[in-house]
Amino acid sequence: MSNDSQGSVKGEAAMMLSPSGSASSQGPPLSPSTATKPPELPDELVQAGWAKCWSRRENRPYYFNRFTNQSLWEVPVLGQHDVISDPLGLNAAPAEGGDSTLGNGQRKRRSSEEQAAGPNSVKRAKVNPFIFPSIPLSLYLHVYPMEVLKFFIVVVLSIYWDLDIQTNAVIREHPPANHLPPHPEIELQRAQLVTKLRQHYHELCHQREGIDPPRESFNRWLLERKVIDKGHDPLLPSDCDPVISPSMFREVMNDIPIRLSRIKYKEEARKLLFKYAEAAKKMIDSRNASPESRKVVKWNAEDTMSWLRRDHSASKEDYMDRLEHLRQQCGPHVAAVAKDSVEGICSKIYQLSADYSRRLRQTHLSLLQDPPTEACASPQQSRLVYCYPVRLVIPSPPLPRVELHFENDMACLRFRGEMVKVNRGHFSKLELLYRYSCIDDPRFEKFLSRVWCLLKRYQEMFGSGANEGTGLQGALPVAVFEALNRQFGVSFECFASPLNCYFKQFCSAFPDIDGFFGSRGPFLSFSPVSGSFEANPPFCEELMDAMVKHFEELLDQSSEPLSFIVFVPEWRDPVTPALTRMEASRFLRHQLSIPAYEHEYRSGSQHTCKREEMYYRAVHGTAVLFLQNDAGFAKWAPTPERMAELMAAYRPASSRTSSLSSPGPAHIAPGDRDCTPKTTSDWSPHPLGLVIG
Repeated sequence: MSNDSQGSVKGEAAMMLSPSGSASSQGPPLSPSTATKPPELPDELVQAGWAKCWSRRENRPYYFNRFTNQSLWEVPVLGQHDVISDPLGLNAAPAEGGDSTLGNGQRKRRSSEEQAAGPNSVKRAKVNPFIFPSIPLSLYLHVYPMEVLKFFIVVVLSIYWDLDIQTNAVIREHPPANHLPPHPEIELQRAQLVTKLRQHYHELCHQREGIDPPRESFNRWLLERKVIDKGHDPLLPSDCDPVISPSMFREVMNDIPIRLSRIKYKEEARKLLFKYAEAAKKMIDSRNASPESRKVVKWNAEDTMSWLRRDHSASKEDYMDRLEHLRQQCGPHVAAVAKDSVEGICSKIYQLSADYSRRLRQTHLSLLQDPPTEACASPQQSRLVYCYPVRLVIPSPPLPRVELHFENDMACLRFRGEMVKVNRGHFSKLELLYRYSCIDDPRFEKFLSRVWCLLKRYQEMFGSGANEGTGLQGALPVAVFEALNRQFGVSFECFASPLNCYFKQFCSAFPDIDGFFGSRGPFLSFSPVSGSFEANPPFCEELMDAMVKHFEELLDQSSEPLSFIVFVPEWRDPVTPALTRMEASRFLRHQLSIPAYEHEYRSGSQHTCKREEMYYRAVHGTAVLFLQNDAGFAKWAPTPERMAELMAAYRPASSRTSSLSSPGPAHIAPGDRDCTPKTTSDWSPHPLGLVIG
C-alpha cells in the first residue's frame, strides 16, 4: 500500500471529536494542523447525533451523524436529516478495476489485541449510551422530528451493551478452527431436521409412556449432549458416550406415571392424588412387573382411592401428605418397570440425531469449492496474546442472497420463504460486532446471509413453541455488568451469544457462525491464562459441573491474575454438585446469596420481545461465587466496598417495578435436575431461569 493510501485510510478511519473537543469513539478527528478550534455545533444538532469532523483526504471539514451514519459537507439542518448524502464515498463500492485497498481499509476494524496504545495514539473518551437529554418531552417534540425521537426511544434508550470495553483476557495463540463455514441452505436443512427430531421425541413420549415431553427437556438435552459430544455438527449430537442422556432420562422419568404440576387449591390436590393412584395402578398392570411390585403398587393405589371416597373434609395439606406418601411407596416400582422404555426413547433420539448429522455434513461438503482434508493437529503455540474471535481455516463459498426489509422496529430477513426477525437495535449491534470481528468480508457481501444463519441457529436451538427457550438465553442487568467491570475488571462473558452479550468478548455455543460476530468459541474449549471473567452458565447440571472442573484446572495452572465470578441458581433441595464443588474449592474467595424476587434478569428473547417484557424477577435465589487464584485475588479482591456496589447494582430498577411484581408462566420452566418435590408444601419444579451469559 502506498503512503498516500495509508494516509487516507488512517484519516477516514480516525476518531470523531465531540463539541467540547474531547475524543469520541466514532468518526475521524479534526486535523492536528488546524490553527484554531472549530466552531461548536448547536446543542440540538449534537443531541441528534451530529459532530464536526475533518477529512484528511479532502483537507476540509464535514459533518457526520453517528446514529444514521450520514455524512454532509454542509452544516446539517434540523428536520432534513432524511436527506442521505455520502460526500466522502464511504459507502460506495470501489470502481471496477480501481484500487480496492482503500475500501478494505475503511471497512477493517482492528481486533482488541491489535489496539495497543502507540506513542501518537489518542485516548478515546467513553461514550455512555444511556445519557438522554434532561429536557421536557414536549419541548423535545418541538425541536426534533418524530423520526429522530422514535430512534432515541426505540434504539438508543434500549442499548444493552458496551462494545468499547477492551479485553484483559490473555490466551495462548492457537491455529484457526476446522469448522465448516455456515451456509443458508445447510442451516435451512438443519432447521427442518431439528424440527423433525423434536416431533419424534414428542411421539415417542406419547406412544411409550402416554405423557407430553417435559417442558424444555429437548433443549436441555442439546445442552447436556454438547458437553461431551465429539461430533462435527454444531447443534445435533452425533458422537457421545454414554448414548443414554442422563438429563433426558431424568426428566422423562420424573413425569412418570403423571406430571406433578404446581398445586394451588384443595380440589387440584385431590384430583392429582386420584390421577397418580390410577395411573400407577394402570401402569403396573400393563408392564412386566415383579409380583412384589404389583402387590405394593396395587395395595397403595386402592387404599388411596378408598380414602378419597371416605374422607371429603380433608385439607389441601392432607392431600399433599398423602400424595408424598404414595410417591415414596410406588415411585421405585413404577420407575423400575419404565426404565427400559425411557432408555429406549433416549437411545432412539440420539441415533436419529447422529444420522441427521451425517447427512448434513455430506450435503455441506458438497457445497464447498475446496472440501477440507483431515488436518493433523498442530502443536500449541507458546506465544501469549489477547483473546481474539474464532477464525475458520476453511474459506467460505459464495452465499445466496438474503432479503432484508423493516417492519416498524423489526428487521426481517427472508431466505427461501423462511423469515427470521430481530429488532433494529440488535440488528445494529450485530453489524458492529461483525465490523469488529469479521476479517474475510470487508464489503459486507455475506453479512445478511450470516445474520440469517445466526438467527435461524438460535431459533432451532430454542424451538418454535410459544415462549419456548426464552429461559435458555438470559443475562444479568446492565447495572450489574457495569459494576463487575468497574470494580472487578470483568471484560469477558464465559456463556453468551452475539444476541445477548454485553461485552464484545465472549464465549458461545456455536463457533462456526458466532465467530464472525466476536465469539471466542465454547468455554470448555477456551483456556485463558489471565483475565477477569463473568460466568452465568446454562442451568444444566452436567454443564455446570464441567464448568467448575474447567475453572479449577485453569486456576491451578496459571500464576497470572485469573478471576471467575460465577452466577448459578441456589438450589439446595437437593444441592447441585457444581455448587457443592465450588463451595469446597480452595479457590473460593467469597460467596453471597441474592434472595428470590429481590433481583431481576434480562429476557432471553431480548432481540425480539416487547420492551415491557425485557426484564423479569428471578423466582429462585442466585448464588454468586468468586473463584480466584492468588494473583487474581490480589488484583480483584471482593472487598466489602466492592461487594456493596455489586449488591446495590443488583437491586431492580424502580422504573420497572410495576412490570416485575410477579413472573409470568412464560418465565417458569422445569430445571435440568431432579425436580421431585422434597416437601409437601412445594410441588412446583425448579425454574430454569437464564442460561447463557
